[in-house]
Amino acid sequence: MTDNRRSRIVTQGVARSPNRALLRAVGFGDRDFDKPIVGVANAHSTITPCNSGIGALAARAEAALKAAGAMPQTFGTITISDGIAMGTEGMKYSLVSREVIADAIETVCNGQSLDGVLATGGCDKNMPGAMIAIARLNIPAVFVYGGTIKPGRYQGRDLTIVSAFEAVGEYVAGKIDEETLLEIERRACPGAGSCGGMYTANTMASLFEAMGMSLAYSSTMAAEDAEKAESAARSAEVLVEAIEKQILPRDILTRAAFENALAVLMALGGSTNAVLHLPAIAHAAGVRLTLDDFDAFSRRVPVLCDLKPSGRYVATDLHRAGGIPQVMKILLAHGLLHGDALTVTGQTLAEVLRDVPEEPAASQDVIRPWSRPVYPHGHLAILRGNLAEEGALAKTSGVKVPKITGPARVFDSEEACMQAILARKIKPGDVVVVRYEGPKGGPGMREMLSPTAALVGQGLGDSVGLVTDGRFSGGTYGMVVGHVAPEAAVGGTIALVEEGDSITLDAERRLLQLNVPDEEIARRRARWKPRPPRYTRGVLAKYERSVSSASRGAVTD
Repeated sequence: MTDNRRSRIVTQGVARSPNRALLRAVGFGDRDFDKPIVGVANAHSTITPCNSGIGALAARAEAALKAAGAMPQTFGTITISDGIAMGTEGMKYSLVSREVIADAIETVCNGQSLDGVLATGGCDKNMPGAMIAIARLNIPAVFVYGGTIKPGRYQGRDLTIVSAFEAVGEYVAGKIDEETLLEIERRACPGAGSCGGMYTANTMASLFEAMGMSLAYSSTMAAEDAEKAESAARSAEVLVEAIEKQILPRDILTRAAFENALAVLMALGGSTNAVLHLPAIAHAAGVRLTLDDFDAFSRRVPVLCDLKPSGRYVATDLHRAGGIPQVMKILLAHGLLHGDALTVTGQTLAEVLRDVPEEPAASQDVIRPWSRPVYPHGHLAILRGNLAEEGALAKTSGVKVPKITGPARVFDSEEACMQAILARKIKPGDVVVVRYEGPKGGPGMREMLSPTAALVGQGLGDSVGLVTDGRFSGGTYGMVVGHVAPEAAVGGTIALVEEGDSITLDAERRLLQLNVPDEEIARRRARWKPRPPRYTRGVLAKYERSVSSASRGAVTD
């Protein structure tokens, strides 16, 4: 069978003359109808610097596809900027956009009977949205990351977007003046590319490389460097080879690939959002992945990379130190990777890593050797207890004492919480509870970077706990617990917490407990009534009706 095994349904035979007529109008000639038609899912936009450089990468990939004997057809996919939407009602659309992106790519590729797809992405939800679609479609595919932003600089230190969020708290606490705040704002984002620390975009791109769906070294390249465009072109060539060999995503996205991703996630100290996105991708690929899998790998794998938000370095530093291949080779040498896992190149992971040294270079300190990790175990912990019967997620990197018992400060929205923080009403020892921000309750499960960064900026990152049924940005660190399930909107215990109740957050014991007698909890539950939907029309209303628990990845199918 030829390589146009899917698209031939619209290009072959007398009855398809009208179809061919339309294709001729977009550049097809007589000899092109026997070639594979490859979709280029172009996530370019000027909504955010994360995506502003993707148009050039898509164009380079399109040219490479043509040169390799395929017929590219480019179509647009959406994005929103998490950083710009952060702290506003607009942030409710962030996680929703993951589903919109997945649905859009699936719709175009199946609607047009495409033979393969090269998906691009930059901002946080582009990556999982594209990979969910790729797993659903199961046609030859490759992912091309838009690349990371280079760090800004001010007063001798690297800046990222999280620097600006934390500067707000520092300013409110009187630690910096207005001029310093303005200079950090001006310098934090110097050009194109995704936020520079090991935040959600860089984390997910790195995990796709680890899973074999992107080319080696591609996830840590700077958006503005020439090698990023060259990698996009090579990705196109590899995709055409995958179409010829019929290397399919579900051949790559196996249980072994997801375990490789979990190992790399822990070694990087990566974003908490991976705990939502990897189960959603696994669901689309037909692979079982649970919260317990994350916890098991966190106990086995040390944090090897000293990366922001809690560490010192950014993704471009990681790239110079050897990138994801160097991290993977260390893990492979210590039996924590499946070297026989297939990659989109047709090589196994061990073959891809063959020439990478087992020890990182001694001249750098971004990637630590196995004998000298940043932390002796992973940075994520799955907590359970009467406040999170299905589970909740704690991030422990950068936290001096990963446990607290204190009085609850209860807020039914992020905005109300943020007002209290900026008014200096949160004190050391408090446990802040932000509820009705879960997948259904928000709806959309907003990230809480504004409150957490403000707490860190005020010097409260180690002395105040924050518990929410919402989620956190990849830039968040501190004593935070998110993804509490069941969420408040469906009657989870978090809905029953009252101001002043004692709460225990203990990452070491994997415990999240409301210290109230069972009988009192039962009385409160009997009085509780669900809130009416906040939205009755549009995408948020549809999302609320279909979305699952955060413990299952907030999937919608």
